[in-house]
Amino acid sequence: MSINYLKIKLLTLFISLFLNTNAQEKKFKIHTVAFYNLENLFDTINDPTRLDEYSPIMALKTNKGTVYKQKISNMARVIADIGHEVTKNTPSIVGVCEVENENVLEDLVNDSLLVHKDYGIVHYNSTDSRGIDVALLYQKKVFTPISTSTHELKIYDDQNQKRVYTREQLLVSGMLEKELIHIIVNHWPSRRGGEAKSHPKRVAAAKLSKRLVDSLQVIDPYAKICIMGDLNDNPNNASVKKILKAKTSKSIGLKGIYNPFERFYKNGIGTTAYRDAWSLFDQIMISKPFLEKDYTSFQFYKAGVFNKNYVITKNGTHKGYPLRSFGYDGFKNGFSDHFPVYVYLIKEVCN
Repeated sequence: MSINYLKIKLLTLFISLFLNTNAQEKKFKIHTVAFYNLENLFDTINDPTRLDEYSPIMALKTNKGTVYKQKISNMARVIADIGHEVTKNTPSIVGVCEVENENVLEDLVNDSLLVHKDYGIVHYNSTDSRGIDVALLYQKKVFTPISTSTHELKIYDDQNQKRVYTREQLLVSGMLEKELIHIIVNHWPSRRGGEAKSHPKRVAAAKLSKRLVDSLQVIDPYAKICIMGDLNDNPNNASVKKILKAKTSKSIGLKGIYNPFERFYKNGIGTTAYRDAWSLFDQIMISKPFLEKDYTSFQFYKAGVFNKNYVITKNGTHKGYPLRSFGYDGFKNGFSDHFPVYVYLIKEVCN
């Protein structure tokens, strides 16, 4: 056998192996699903039915809306950036909280960084005394809502048993491309008055979320459900662990809930900070059918906390904290006092 013939045979074998290897490479569609607390995204117009005058923007409204416009721009910048490194796209679905009304959401999705993505909005006015609402933004070309509803959380003050009006929970069911998924957007009661005193309110919120999950799973045990929001509780608190029964392991039963953010919290990663202590209040949890190994439908890939350098405070007593929009000295030209969170959903593309 000549050397040239041997070289040709080896080259042919190499090309054959290369083509077979590449033929076996899998390609995936990928969508970012995110949640972001927008830190008091209010307009400058006084609503006599709400206590919106306590909004930082209302205190700064004499600046002809300059602060409001910059706040909108800053929020749009972050949303446009979440997941972009992987998907080369803005998030397909974004749950948000701390928004005053649909008008501010319209301004947000029409910002120059987002307008070309043609986001739709699902929003209901809440009974919260300040008018702080939750909402869902979605790219119309990939997600189509088929059912939306808002669900009241009825809780009462411990001392006088008066109704405490807080944020409703938003349930949106729709088609991500051609696949049905359900999203529950939350903003649970705060820790005002102390964690222990306010704990029952968040337990009540968790029970409401659990009822929504149960109602979906009664209809379809294989329902794909995302529970997202600013829970004002960490992944290891009773509201999440005992009421929602969220697990840190993917080895869960059919109707179980997986919380990928518990591992982040155990590793010292948070989304908001107070007195040098980090909390991971912002979470996205998913139901078992998102954890299958069959990627012919959308499945969970990975989770993350969006904490790029530009959304972090660089100096001062709050160095390392989220670079928030407002402080005691007014508008800081920051973003939010919370980092956003996100998950990737992937699906194999047939060649």
